[in-house]
Amino acid sequence: MYSFDAALARTTRLSRYAHRLLAVDRGLLDDLRAHHDRPFRRAEMQAALDAADLSDDSSLQRSLRVLRKRVMLRTVHRDLNGVADLAEVTAAMTALAEVSLTTATDYCKRSLAAIHGGPRGRDSGAAQELIIVGMGKLGGRELNVSSDIDLIFVYPEDGETAADDGTGQRRIGNQEFFSKLGQRVIAALHEVTGDGFVFRVDMRLRPYGDSGALVASFAMLEDYLVSQARTWERYAWIKARAVCGRGDDLEQLRRPFVFRKYLDYGAVDELRKLHGQIRAEAQRRDALANIKIGPGGIREIEFTAQVFQLIRGGRERALQVIPTLDVLAVLAERGLLPRDAVDELVAAYRFLRNLEHRLQYLDDAQTQRLPENSSDKALIAEAMNFGDYEDFLAALNHHRYNVTRHFEGVFAADPGSAESDSGPGDGSRVWGNPPSPAEAMRVLGAMGYPNAESLSERLSRIRDSRHYIGLPEKNRVRLDNLMPRVIETAARFAPADTTLIRMLDLLEAIDRRESYLALLTEYPPVLERMARLASVSAWASDYLRRHPILLDELLDTSALLAPPHWRKLAHALHADLDHYAGDTERQMDILRHFKQAQLFRLLAQDLDGLMTVERLSDHLSELADRILAETLRLTWQRVAGANCLDAPPVAIAGYGKLGGKELGYASDLDIIFLYDDKAESDRERSARLAQRVVTWLNTLTRAGVLYETDLRLRPDGESGLLVTSISAFREYQMKHAWVWEHQALTRARFCVGDPAVGEAFEDIRLDILTTARDVAPLKKEVVAMRGKMRAARTLPADSFDAKHGRGGIIDIEFIVQFLVLAHAHRYWELTRNLGTIALLRIAADLKLIPRELGYDAADAYREFRRLQHLARLNDHKDTRVDLETAAPLAAAPLALWEAVLGDGS
Repeated sequence: MYSFDAALARTTRLSRYAHRLLAVDRGLLDDLRAHHDRPFRRAEMQAALDAADLSDDSSLQRSLRVLRKRVMLRTVHRDLNGVADLAEVTAAMTALAEVSLTTATDYCKRSLAAIHGGPRGRDSGAAQELIIVGMGKLGGRELNVSSDIDLIFVYPEDGETAADDGTGQRRIGNQEFFSKLGQRVIAALHEVTGDGFVFRVDMRLRPYGDSGALVASFAMLEDYLVSQARTWERYAWIKARAVCGRGDDLEQLRRPFVFRKYLDYGAVDELRKLHGQIRAEAQRRDALANIKIGPGGIREIEFTAQVFQLIRGGRERALQVIPTLDVLAVLAERGLLPRDAVDELVAAYRFLRNLEHRLQYLDDAQTQRLPENSSDKALIAEAMNFGDYEDFLAALNHHRYNVTRHFEGVFAADPGSAESDSGPGDGSRVWGNPPSPAEAMRVLGAMGYPNAESLSERLSRIRDSRHYIGLPEKNRVRLDNLMPRVIETAARFAPADTTLIRMLDLLEAIDRRESYLALLTEYPPVLERMARLASVSAWASDYLRRHPILLDELLDTSALLAPPHWRKLAHALHADLDHYAGDTERQMDILRHFKQAQLFRLLAQDLDGLMTVERLSDHLSELADRILAETLRLTWQRVAGANCLDAPPVAIAGYGKLGGKELGYASDLDIIFLYDDKAESDRERSARLAQRVVTWLNTLTRAGVLYETDLRLRPDGESGLLVTSISAFREYQMKHAWVWEHQALTRARFCVGDPAVGEAFEDIRLDILTTARDVAPLKKEVVAMRGKMRAARTLPADSFDAKHGRGGIIDIEFIVQFLVLAHAHRYWELTRNLGTIALLRIAADLKLIPRELGYDAADAYREFRRLQHLARLNDHKDTRVDLETAAPLAAAPLALWEAVLGDGS
């Protein structure tokens, strides 16, 4: 049971600092006794300062220092007695720093303004304020109990001071005013008085460090960040935030400096140097006992998290969070670090930060060093709740070992990178020191390239090209280092010639982007996976060439080959899009990058044999639905404006491959737009919405096109309205639609949008499909339509077209569509949107067609689609199959056509 007196005894035993405070000031004990049961929150701190008499600099300094004693004592007491957790301790210290800085800044600014007037912007004429940027643990809201505070002082605009009443006070420039203000704020917190200090202030992270001006305007800061700042400063600015003053404008400078729009693998070299410096510092003899900079210490955890932020933060907004624990959570959620690794890092971080505080509680010293004398060792072991120091040390070493293992693992080479079968250095003999043409051909031939002569000529053309010569030197050096490995890697993936040519095409497309070259250089497994894709699929290779940002997807095989979790993916997409509300271009690119990443992952799983054609089509259709839903939502926000309803009063119905959930990698979207008759007054707005959706899908941005759309299946085709009311759609389908339009409804479904409109569409679809028809005229029309399609297309006599040939994909689809229209009025099962294969089997089980023939035709359809799919993956424009392969496959569909539609011609 908790006893205040027992807890107080523990506090004073484990903290000499707390013991001294209580010995000197009896009032602190009374305050602690009255309030020990609750955290010291920011509002309470601010109230204490608001009630203080801040009449001069001395009273300001005393008030701030008295508050610090109260906050420290209560926080130390609660923490050492297990009442406060790490989050409470860091929140209390961060709040103390913020209210102290705010109070000191407000007081000192008023004092200076009474002499010089208030600072004004030269161009805007607006009043100027000092923005205090908290760096490091203050910026991350992770401040420890005896920490320095790292600050940078900035102000928006140059100009000079002016009195509000126009009196002739001594004017000075804004730079001078804010320099004086900064100096006084530092003195208010940093100077040691009879009451101690508040925080030690460190200004060395400002532009140009100790040699730079104490304060900088936004213009000065921006110029420095763009032209002078180094990678380690990007690392430091990850945690930067405005702790005093408005920070919106600061964020406009910070974010693009820290978080590049692309995946910044070009920073890996610099990060490796930082990694080396951290490791070298940790290995120093005097650093081994330091739990911050020593091996397996706090800094290694922070660096492990922040490396991912620098490289990927521009693309993955979730990584732009500041606190270390929040970053680690995102790394686990996004699969960027294994969950067990993150759990170990989090446990180590909490352990080390708690230990750091207990080391500092001893004497209020800024230390992270383990004690050397036995009495302090015993105190630390007790404070960490261990029976003795040896047990404590064993737990500490366990955590440090885990941290070091994961820290080194971030930069470790992947063991999956294999050496060339022909021996190391063969690629360099062809590229690094170009031999004679004859020797190059000999080496390439020995490496396994059948067409060594043409490849040798291709490599020579690259080296001699203006494009290569004109590359930035850094890029050219990276390419020269990479090319031998490309040649050696491609040789291991048959057909080697084709693989290398496709990889060279990709390299020529990305060699002006240093980050991509760095990725391939730093992560050999990516090169391996790229070669494998190039060897098996021309389409995959070309897709990667057109969207090289997808190279990043090749980093993690487990994530690449994991089945998509659409609900989680959609949630993350929704959040990313909302973060950039109002930025249409960025949102359009986010949608495109999302589609490309998911499509590429499905492609990789497909090429690895992990998916059937049907399963792949299901996923591609789900992907399209998710993108349509977000596109409709975002465009509705722009059309409806401030009066935006919860959901757009429009539904999108999909036809064809989208409707039948049989999408391929490059399929168009056949869609129509419908709206509720009750919203007839919104017809014009619905039309604008539909047009904007189409524009969002079709527009070519830097990230490409989202989807091509086909709207010709709407009522009256290309001459019809872009959007159709439900009642008009029903009337058209009942009274005016052609048979082929009813055929199209057999592969149609509500995709996204207003559920009520979507339900009405499905009702109309069912009514149409279940209408009783005279079979003979229906058969005649279906056969006639298929005949027109055949007449419009000339097919080769020496091969079979899997899609258009007799007994091929379209013939089978026509059979199914006829069966649905002819028999759905008796068998509702046929109205279900299950795909061609499932419907054929249902018809067979219902004895509408010979069972064996139906099942064989379904198997043929699957195989034809697989062949069509393979042709697409290898960039073949048609789907020709040799007659010997096609004849046995087409036999069942031809027999089924004759059995079902044979007398309709």
